[in-house]
Amino acid sequence: MIPCTDFIPAYSELFKTLNKINGKKAVEDFWKYLAENFLTNLRSLVKKHGLKGCWLYWQHTLNEEAAGFTMELNEKKGFFRIKMHKCPSKGRLLKIKHIKPYHDYCRHCDVLYRHILEPLGFEYIFDSTKCYKASCSITVKARQ
Repeated sequence: MIPCTDFIPAYSELFKTLNKINGKKAVEDFWKYLAENFLTNLRSLVKKHGLKGCWLYWQHTLNEEAAGFTMELNEKKGFFRIKMHKCPSKGRLLKIKHIKPYHDYCRHCDVLYRHILEPLGFEYIFDSTKCYKASCSITVKARQ
């Protein structure tokens, strides 16, 4: 079986192509399409379990991708946080010398998950300031 990480360079090239043909909006529209059609499990888990649904979703997904991460769930204070220490996707792209990654590659996590979580009543905060090191953080907060 081919691991999902083998498709990372192809995703990056697809994002670049969409951007070249129809601009940034085309890339964002594609990400929103993916969110609507392929993140139904995240939506279902969060609808059923609230913030704990985020924990359940990403615990499975990030372990499957062999990511280096720390998660924190504090339902009493109303937040869930992922600190991505080693993103396998961006890390793989940074190691490939023969292609240049899509300039805004990491923002797919922002658009995909924001598109799912904000309509469910959560605040979604994406810190991409360390994406150049294959590191980022996501915080999901219950709206007061």
